[in-house]
Amino acid sequence: MKGSTKFLKDVSTEMKRVSWPKRKELVRYTAVVIATVTFIAIFFAITDLGISTLIRTILN
Repeated sequence: MKGSTKFLKDVSTEMKRVSWPKRKELVRYTAVVIATVTFIAIFFAITDLGISTLIRTILN
């Protein structure tokens, strides 16, 4: 019990030291992540479509 109490106290202390991003930074970072994930998803969808079409063409 004593160990878990010390752990939670240490976590609380560390959380006070964290440098949290400002709202503007957070919105910008979120937009960058969403744009990157969207780009990668579209890239892989097009690549998958191209490879599938190529394999279907070869097999027929």
